[in-house]
Amino acid sequence: MQSLWNDQEAATFGTDLLGQRVYTSRLLGRNPSLVLHGGGNTSVKVTEQDFFGDSVDLCYVKGSGWDLATIEPAGFSPVRMEALIKMSKLATMSDEDMVLQQRAAMTNPNAPAASIEAILHAILPFKFVDHSHANAISALTCNADGEARVKEIYGNRVIIVPYVMPGFILAKTIADLIAGRDLRKDGIQGMVLLKHGLFTFDDDARKSYELHIEMVTMAEDYLAKRSATVPVAGQSPASETPDLMALAKLRQAVSKRRGFPQIARLNASPEAVGYANLANVATFGTRGPLTPDHSIRTKRAPAFIGEDLDASVQQYADDYAAYFQRHASGQTMLDPAPRFAIWPNQGVVCFGDTLKDAKIVADISESTAATVQLGESVGGWEPLPEKDIFEIEYWDLEQAKLRKGPARKVHQGKVALVTGCAAGIGFAIAESLAEQGAQVVGLDIDKDIPDIMKKIGGIGIVVNLTEDKPVQDAIDFTVREFGGIDIVVSNAGIFPKNDHLDAMAQGDWDRTIMINLTSHQKLMNKVIPFVKQGIDASIIFVGSRNFKAPGPGASAYSCSKAALTQLCRVAALELAPNKIRVNIVHPDAVFDTKLWTPEALQKSATRYGMTIEEYKTKNLMKVEIKSKDIGNMVSAMASPLFAKVTGAQIPVDGGNDRVI
Repeated sequence: MQSLWNDQEAATFGTDLLGQRVYTSRLLGRNPSLVLHGGGNTSVKVTEQDFFGDSVDLCYVKGSGWDLATIEPAGFSPVRMEALIKMSKLATMSDEDMVLQQRAAMTNPNAPAASIEAILHAILPFKFVDHSHANAISALTCNADGEARVKEIYGNRVIIVPYVMPGFILAKTIADLIAGRDLRKDGIQGMVLLKHGLFTFDDDARKSYELHIEMVTMAEDYLAKRSATVPVAGQSPASETPDLMALAKLRQAVSKRRGFPQIARLNASPEAVGYANLANVATFGTRGPLTPDHSIRTKRAPAFIGEDLDASVQQYADDYAAYFQRHASGQTMLDPAPRFAIWPNQGVVCFGDTLKDAKIVADISESTAATVQLGESVGGWEPLPEKDIFEIEYWDLEQAKLRKGPARKVHQGKVALVTGCAAGIGFAIAESLAEQGAQVVGLDIDKDIPDIMKKIGGIGIVVNLTEDKPVQDAIDFTVREFGGIDIVVSNAGIFPKNDHLDAMAQGDWDRTIMINLTSHQKLMNKVIPFVKQGIDASIIFVGSRNFKAPGPGASAYSCSKAALTQLCRVAALELAPNKIRVNIVHPDAVFDTKLWTPEALQKSATRYGMTIEEYKTKNLMKVEIKSKDIGNMVSAMASPLFAKVTGAQIPVDGGNDRVI
């Protein structure tokens, strides 16, 4: 492992101690083999003047919820050293009291809650303290001979700490180990916490950081010399054609056990497939996490997927319930769904409430796979016993980290496919679904659709919906990327020029029917098999007032929308046994679209003898219908509000006397 220290970069963080602390914390956070997604913690001790001008000794320690890779000065909590030292001398202390007293001892009440390791950082007599969950340390110490290995590598440079519960208990354990010792005189430069992680410390920011890099490198070198096997990279071909239908079924099975729709990310790389195909991976790959901190993201272990997907997920759920019963003492069991799964011949699948959550689990699972197989190859992977993992997984201080998130959105975890969404009604639909938590994939012939969908956090694919292969490719991409499809909004359409039947060019009729009707049928043919594996699945067509109230010169458009309505009705009949809802929304007079330029609006208003404002509100309720109104309606139709509605035709037009 190489030091990432750069003098020029370091200078941009200033020469003050907190600035240096921010810089070296970020250096640790940049390396995923040291910390991942909020893992690890760092601190610096300073003397400052308080509000009244009195000198106060503070320990600036990483605040809860901050990530070392991106931490700012505001991410460190200033806690009075005097209070932390007093806490370290107590015989016992509850978690609740520890958190409360640390908060009370902060000089800035607006700062984040201090790390649960704040007391430990305070009792170490060095300005800078760095702590990581380095993969190499896990591979080194998750073994029956872990302590002997640490002594062999580091000699008397480190204190070896047996595994104990993090927080106050760990701080007390280390306080006892260092009591009466002069760590500087004894040449102590760090601590190795067996089956947990590494601490290094110094009065200089760079030295503490580079001590960390040096000690991790020593562990890596030791393991490399004793490794009996090479990493699996390249040993199994990447799964270029994963079983997408099986992936959708697996996601559905996991979502049911979780109680909510889940995003599923399949890692089908050579490394992941190779790992999933290792002999006995079902045994050693499910023994436990690299570090107990990971358990709140991944649970104690992944699922192993056999030939029967649903049975494999159910077996995991049953095993989890039994694990809970073995160790519970008054807690309420969390959901029994896996957070990632080892899937032979396919790779590793990771699940999450959101795409961000799934990616976090994916990063942890990738790091876990590499470290577990290394640990197994150098004497056997022996992580913490399940009882210790249970204590962390159900530790309220850890669960509190997950509870801090925002309230769950209506479509969170769902995957939505929306056609014709580069502008107007289609974009508004995609935006409304995304605002309610859906992961949206937009299909449109507009070459700018990728950039347009980025605005709402979605993915845009340029597709001619009248062509079979591009449509199938887009559907396959969506399933491969997110695990399935739950919502389909078939919106794409055109409005041809107004010609009477005796003047209409045959090409205009054929093109309108192809885009406004046949392309929707083609989409249904290809997407329904995946929607059948969706969660609370829903298909929504976008029709038009014209299907009931056509006008002269709009035969192609009116007929195509009438036929589309009939297609919706047939789909509702066919898919009801699968609990898939199929409905259609009929907008009218939506003028905030590209079609309606100011000139076109003025021309139409003049034809009716109205002002533009009168023309835009010429419905019974005298209200303007906007694209966002249609978007919000479609989002509602895909929600539990319409859970028992199928085959419905919903007008959004302010009331039309010809329709009513």
